[in-house]
Amino acid sequence: MSTKQEVTDIAIPDVDLSTANLLAEAMEATGLHDFGDESFREPFDVLLASLNSEANLNRGGRFGQYQRILNILINRLRVEAWIEKHPEILDEEIISPVVIIGLQRTGSTFFHRILAADKRFYAPLWYEVRNPAPTLDWDFTGKDARITSAEEEVTAMLAANPELAAIHPMDPVAADEDILLLEHSFYSTVPDAFCNVPSYGQWNDEHDNTPAYQYLKHLLQFLQWQKKKRGQLAERWLLKTPHHIHHIATLLKVFPDAKIVQTHRDPLQTIPSAASMNYNLWVLGSDDVDPKKVGEQWSAKYARGTLHTLNVRDQNPHAFLDVWYKDTVVDPLSSVKKVYDFIGMTLTDTARAAMEKHQEENRRDSRPSHEYTLEQFGLSEVGLKQQFAEYRKRFVEDA
Repeated sequence: MSTKQEVTDIAIPDVDLSTANLLAEAMEATGLHDFGDESFREPFDVLLASLNSEANLNRGGRFGQYQRILNILINRLRVEAWIEKHPEILDEEIISPVVIIGLQRTGSTFFHRILAADKRFYAPLWYEVRNPAPTLDWDFTGKDARITSAEEEVTAMLAANPELAAIHPMDPVAADEDILLLEHSFYSTVPDAFCNVPSYGQWNDEHDNTPAYQYLKHLLQFLQWQKKKRGQLAERWLLKTPHHIHHIATLLKVFPDAKIVQTHRDPLQTIPSAASMNYNLWVLGSDDVDPKKVGEQWSAKYARGTLHTLNVRDQNPHAFLDVWYKDTVVDPLSSVKKVYDFIGMTLTDTARAAMEKHQEENRRDSRPSHEYTLEQFGLSEVGLKQQFAEYRKRFVEDA
């Protein structure tokens, strides 16, 4: 008798994760041929090689990566088609974006969404970062088909692993991380979060990520144009992703007037929590996941990222503002006020009321608790204190 898993595997098609096939399928699906800037092609090839040789994906995992990559390529094709129809998109100015950075699990999602309640900010919404380009016949009225797609994806992910609900509040229409825009350049840590792709991660670490941030700007121009078409007229972008700590010098090169808000929490708490989050993503696509390998990869990656950001901060001290996790949890609006003072905006009564409403409607205790230990992921207090010694010396009270 076949098991339920065997029946499920049979229902999932086997897919061709090759460069030629994915490019051809994207073009066939859209009837389009211009993928935009060619800088994506080398990391694209490296990623596919790593997925095929290292990730140890099961049939569902291979199909999931195939769908995700094909979707990225389709979005790239649609982006260029929209710009060909509306070249004024490239006239959009990205002025002094506010960028929240920091280790994963420092309360940055919660803080980002509170700030995004002020509609004077353009915030990238989850359905927009997953699919920055609407279909070419979209007229910006009625319910966006991308929202329906995002709702279905969130439902499927939570059904596959309910533990994700305890780790990250997944909301298709809430503000979310612009790393999912960077993913469209094929320079990002999104693949590393979903599966074991060490050679791709190493390639990314060792290569200049300027093309990724230039493409991020490209997509922000497109999203800003879309938001204006839907009637939103904001003042500046509010971005957030931990990924930026690895490349903050590059971000400041492409967005020289950016204002950086860095969230802080002891790596002894954040790193095992981040490892747990990524482990729960890895198991969606592989039947053989070593939690210790997840912990090793992500603690090392974030140790390098924090050192990079510390060095950049020393050269650009006026570009950074510090916010502590404990403050955002106990009294988030006090930290909000610090941000507004830093960026030179007035915290209006309207904005404050919207933030208080969001806070009340999105209480942490409305979600299940997130359980994990250091030992699960091969981590120890001694080891983390060594890896993050300089960061903890500067930003952790009892270091």
